[in-house]
Amino acid sequence: MGPEWRAFDHEQRDKRTRVGAPITYTIHDKGLSTMIDWRNKDIYGRDIPARNRAQWYRLRKWQRKIRISGATERNLAFALSELDRDSSRLGLPRSVREAASVIYRSAVENKLIRGRSIEGVVAASLYAACRQCKVPRTLDEIAEVSRVSKKEVGRTYRFLTRELHIKLPPTSPVDYVPRFASELGLSGEVQSRSIEIIEKAMEKGLTSGRGPTGVAAAALYIASVLLGERKTQRDVADVAGVTEVTIRNRYKELTEQLETGVTL
Repeated sequence: MGPEWRAFDHEQRDKRTRVGAPITYTIHDKGLSTMIDWRNKDIYGRDIPARNRAQWYRLRKWQRKIRISGATERNLAFALSELDRDSSRLGLPRSVREAASVIYRSAVENKLIRGRSIEGVVAASLYAACRQCKVPRTLDEIAEVSRVSKKEVGRTYRFLTRELHIKLPPTSPVDYVPRFASELGLSGEVQSRSIEIIEKAMEKGLTSGRGPTGVAAAALYIASVLLGERKTQRDVADVAGVTEVTIRNRYKELTEQLETGVTL
């Protein structure tokens, strides 16, 4: 399951390793092509003679050119760099980036890119991957970091899921609770109580037809009041990306139906 050798420091590990990085779908060539290092040193760390440096410069130039051959690879190279940029701005984990890259590659293989902007398909792939990996982000958040509108992201997302037969369950308000609570600086007890409130609301059918972010925000607000870590509705609304009116409406529905004992 691993190497047969041991290393006790970073230098020893570098000397003994005989393989490169694992395959990744986030690079257009899956990370399998070779790279000529920018430093003018050979494999033993010795300086390259000055008379050979012009040759090395030409080799590097041609290596960069032949790494991307054809329109499809150029498309992938641009799209995956765009995907990496959007993922970094959203703070998404590696697993989500890999899943989004696989979805985008499937779209390219099935010729679904034609007539659509690369940025739009990248944003839609990222949104689908977030839902697939249960690291939900709202359409507004995806649209904010990409260069396309929320409407286009939603339209392209629906097109991709239909054409690629991707089945994704509806996003649960519970999925948003840890992120919102972390940004608000609320304790684990508040998170647990919020999840309890949401689960009771789901049992009574109070969440159907309601935006998951609004329900999660209202449940967090109620739990913070119950446990003495009260946050203002404006604070919660800013983090959740909803209006204060939405929080008040969801709050009233939850308190009336669940009898939480909280007053506004």
